[in-house]
Amino acid sequence: MRWTRLHVPTLRHDSADVTSPSHRLLLRGGFIRQLMAGHYSLLPLAVRVRSKIVEVIRQEMNRIGAQEFLLPGMHPAEIWRRSGRWEIMGQEMFRLTDRRGADLALGMTHEEIFTLLAAEISTYKALPQAWYQFQTKFRDEPRPKAGLLRTREFTMKDSYSFDLTDAGLDESFERHRGAYQRIFTRLGISAIPVDASSGSMGGSNSTEFMSPTESGEDFVVHCAACGYAANIEKAVSVPAAAAEATGPGEVEHFATPDVHSIDDLASAFGIPADQQIKTLVYVLDDQLTIILLRGDHQLSEQKLLDLTGTLAARPAHADEVAAALGAAPGSLGAVGVTGVPVLADEVLRGRAHLVTGANRDGYHLRGVDIARDIVVDRWADLREAADGEGCVRCGQPLGLLKAVEVGHIFKLGRRYTELLDATVLDAEGQRVPIVMGSYGIGVERALAAIVEAHHDEKGIVWPRVVAPFEICIVMTAMNDPEVVKTGERLYEELLEAGVDVILDDRDERAGVKFSDAELVGFPLRITVGKRRLADGEVEITERASGDTRAVKLADVLAAVTA
Repeated sequence: MRWTRLHVPTLRHDSADVTSPSHRLLLRGGFIRQLMAGHYSLLPLAVRVRSKIVEVIRQEMNRIGAQEFLLPGMHPAEIWRRSGRWEIMGQEMFRLTDRRGADLALGMTHEEIFTLLAAEISTYKALPQAWYQFQTKFRDEPRPKAGLLRTREFTMKDSYSFDLTDAGLDESFERHRGAYQRIFTRLGISAIPVDASSGSMGGSNSTEFMSPTESGEDFVVHCAACGYAANIEKAVSVPAAAAEATGPGEVEHFATPDVHSIDDLASAFGIPADQQIKTLVYVLDDQLTIILLRGDHQLSEQKLLDLTGTLAARPAHADEVAAALGAAPGSLGAVGVTGVPVLADEVLRGRAHLVTGANRDGYHLRGVDIARDIVVDRWADLREAADGEGCVRCGQPLGLLKAVEVGHIFKLGRRYTELLDATVLDAEGQRVPIVMGSYGIGVERALAAIVEAHHDEKGIVWPRVVAPFEICIVMTAMNDPEVVKTGERLYEELLEAGVDVILDDRDERAGVKFSDAELVGFPLRITVGKRRLADGEVEITERASGDTRAVKLADVLAAVTA
């Protein structure tokens, strides 16, 4: 490819509203342009990178025996209603109506549609199966940002395994885990496999592959000592011990004017947060519910959803709270409360001499004994793990890493096959539901994650396997016939040898060409200039290291292929 025939609209300055490195560099390097929030056009350079990412993924999926499909991106509402997810997906699902009035959806994912196809399998002898596709997904993200890291329209490689037994699913899951680890290694993405919640996907077990980056929106709880890792939504930890509390042997009211938070009570009355009970009120599937935590801990909403199996959850509105408990947030508690379910975090079990709201504005209670004074309907781990808390496996301090999810694998089990009648006859002639797994990689997000991990102050540093071109030949003097002749000859020789090469044949200053080559991120640059040509040489520069060496013209092909 010649640069003069390629659309590469590089920019000299960063956009003011861009924060993540990948977003900034993909815009400046002429890879992407935004159409509207969460929707990006991929320009020729990005299409080349994307195709190479897709090919790496395809090779590894084929390696584990998966077969490629291509399913529709628009789905009838009925199939989503049968699975129960038409309501669960909420506002993130793009919905529309056709000219006949039929409800349709733009596919967020394809579990239901693949399950319909699997329902045509009649006998266990046809199992196991592994199917995959590359298809556009649509999700009405409330806050699309960071360029390709969080969009509303993107390509996903989604694959699905179909087995007769749970043991078979375990094997399929591990095959996919191995394939994902190879994929991310080949792409140059550092991806930590972590325990995760299955969320709206359902199922018994899931693993996320998280790539550390300051641009990420997720947090990974990680133990450097033993390797334990989990999404913060799922992570468990050993909390710091609370100080020994003292106080009256009975519950006492005391006035707390202008106190509206845990911190207010700590600063105004000297009561440490770990000796307070944090009272939250949520609506879970239309049921008002009280959640109790230690005052210095944060609620993991995903743990709450996973525990209760709730389809819809939200914090209660102020009027709902006042109607049920008689007070505003800041003075709430569960002492003496009846008729409202109470869920409590395990860390509170057995605690006494605590302080909580009195369900009367401007008042609190002290001397609260959880076992004596509060009726807890259910105990569970409901809190977020925190930086520095103990690892549940080895006791060493945990760390928090910001990261972006680049892959997610699920053990779905029989959830979809039971609902959608995907069954087979087993060896005894009994009809049994197929056991499913689901496995996803966001292609454009992987592209952005590569840039997040491989860039410097000059621009992108693409790993060779995904670079838009492996080599850029820069001719520094377009008015010199020998420079142009040599550059053209090297270009043809490299093309003939199967090297992915671009020839910068623009009539620009050498400095502009060098800057663009570094910004775009070609792994190797061959510089053809007057001075070196006088000695029968060109320069080869490695983008990653910046190392430059002189190479004889006769040795160029051997040097670059090595």
